Amino acid sequence: MKKHTAQNIARVILGTGLIVAGIGHLTFARKEFQAQVPNWVPLKKDDTVVASGVVEIAMGASLVLAPRKYRPAVGILAASLFVAVFPGNISQYLNKRNGFGLDTDEKRLMRLFFQPVLIYWALKSTQRKS
Repeated sequence: MKKHTAQNIARVILGTGLIVAGIGHLTFARKEFQAQVPNWVPLKKDDTVVASGVVEIAMGASLVLAPRKYRPAVGILAASLFVAVFPGNISQYLNKRNGFGLDTDEKRLMRLFFQPVLIYWALKSTQRKS
């Protein structure tokens, strides 16, 4: 498989995942996502989940649909989103909040190591080829 094809597949999978997650924020997984909102966030947990869901849908759609020349910028924005939500993952771990099957300290800790993978994925799947 050519690098270009693999990169496009990776980008579309990531974008689709963000769209599904965003829809989950607004519907079927709303309570689960509330477990990740740190107590220090000044908004109501549900408002935070709804707003982040809208952002995830928009970011996912951008990853899937952005013209080639805008993909590197979209990748940086997606990576930035993954950095921005990381405190929620840390909060879930530190406060021992269950959500998405993360019902032990070990599972919540392992989840933290997946965030850098998402950041790399966003950047690598949208970078220009040399």
